[in-house]
Amino acid sequence: MSLFSDLALQYIDGKWCPGAGSWDLIDLDPYTGERLAAVTVATAAEVDAAYRAAERAQRLWAEHSPYERRLVFERALRLVEEREEEITRAIVAELGGTRLKAAFEIALTKDVLRESVSYALRAEGRVLPSPTPGKENRVYRLPVGVVGVISSYTFPLFLAAKSVAPALALGNGAVLKPHRYAPVVGGTLLAWLLQDAGLPPGLLNVVVTDTAEIGDAFIEHPVPRVLSFTGSTEAGRHVAGVAARHFKRTVLEMSGNSALVVLADADVDYAVDAAVFSRFAHQGQVCMAAGRVLVDRAVLAEFTEKFVAKAAALTVGDPADPATQLGPLIGAREAADLAGQVDAALAAGATALLHGRTDGTLVAPSVLTGLPADSDVLRREFYGPVAFVLPFTGEDEAVRIVNDTPFGLSGAVHTRDLERGVRLARRIDSGMVHVNDGTIHDEPLVPFGGEKCSGVGRLNGEATVDAFTTLKWISVQHGRTRFPF
Repeated sequence: MSLFSDLALQYIDGKWCPGAGSWDLIDLDPYTGERLAAVTVATAAEVDAAYRAAERAQRLWAEHSPYERRLVFERALRLVEEREEEITRAIVAELGGTRLKAAFEIALTKDVLRESVSYALRAEGRVLPSPTPGKENRVYRLPVGVVGVISSYTFPLFLAAKSVAPALALGNGAVLKPHRYAPVVGGTLLAWLLQDAGLPPGLLNVVVTDTAEIGDAFIEHPVPRVLSFTGSTEAGRHVAGVAARHFKRTVLEMSGNSALVVLADADVDYAVDAAVFSRFAHQGQVCMAAGRVLVDRAVLAEFTEKFVAKAAALTVGDPADPATQLGPLIGAREAADLAGQVDAALAAGATALLHGRTDGTLVAPSVLTGLPADSDVLRREFYGPVAFVLPFTGEDEAVRIVNDTPFGLSGAVHTRDLERGVRLARRIDSGMVHVNDGTIHDEPLVPFGGEKCSGVGRLNGEATVDAFTTLKWISVQHGRTRFPF
């Protein structure tokens, strides 16, 4: 099977079919520029067909025993394990991800599928007491119905599975709209796996399309009760606004500008390793990436020398080569935009300790310093291999700098005093902070999400159950109520 020829289609109501739009979305290998596939986009009518199919199929699916539902995800996990090399090649080709990145993404996807086996059994109800004699209050946790999922191109298989698999396990239907840069890995690949795992037709639908074709039809459609979005803050703000006008719930994972803080008592060598990975993993195209590295002046010189040296030694090149540590950015436009952002930072007064060269979509690491802590440049997200080193003296100044951003997704604090690290972490306005570790983490049981412009709501564990279910109160009066008239 050739994934990019066989899966470059729409998947609606259990059928693989071309889109009915008037233009094609071209799927390119960001490293070679090779055309992987052309997908004729879905129209608003096909979005409607996808949602209606999910709505029909969901009614029967919700009546299935949760023990039956979970078998699908057990089989899907085995299929990912059997097809891991094929999936790896697809991630390398479509995303420019290194083989290391592919292994990381596939491992996260396996975790989601393992956890989805248990999600099928987590929709627990309760019986609550009543002040009324003879009354029994039953609270049922039920599927919301249909969930619309809009995924990103960064870790597209994992991010799609993170919403789709638990939503299905909890008894919902789903319609997935993958990013235009990842129509296969972020969309139809997941449908292929779940179809082969025995998911009933119509429950999961994948529409490969673009707002240029469908406008807000995916968000406005009357069927989905919950929308799960991963992407930029700008796009997320639009999704939230449209959804609110139609009284839909949203879970939004958006941009970040994470900071890794190195206190004076930190293990400097370890902090350097954590900071390099946190900034440059997947070429810096990670919302949790540590764009700002804050270092106490007491260890600034030592840290900076080692950080710059390690960043400069990273291997940039062909993502299919196991020795490559940084592959290409997702597209030539994104690479050119990032180079322009670096030039603007230098024009604003930054000093380049390391100025990486841009060659097509390949961008070598840059390390900048010298900007004042209140610079507007530092309040933006740099989506690529660019790090800012910022000095501070004392915890209060560190907290002020870290929090001086509209974002609040992830962060890290390095110190030999773990409880000191926890105290500082509690003062940081972000959804997640990791003491003596990197900024890039996602675990299946722990609530994941951001504050401020980095997100609304949480996923993973009980947060996922809350996101994709609703509560229904049914009271039973065992005696007779005495009405006042």
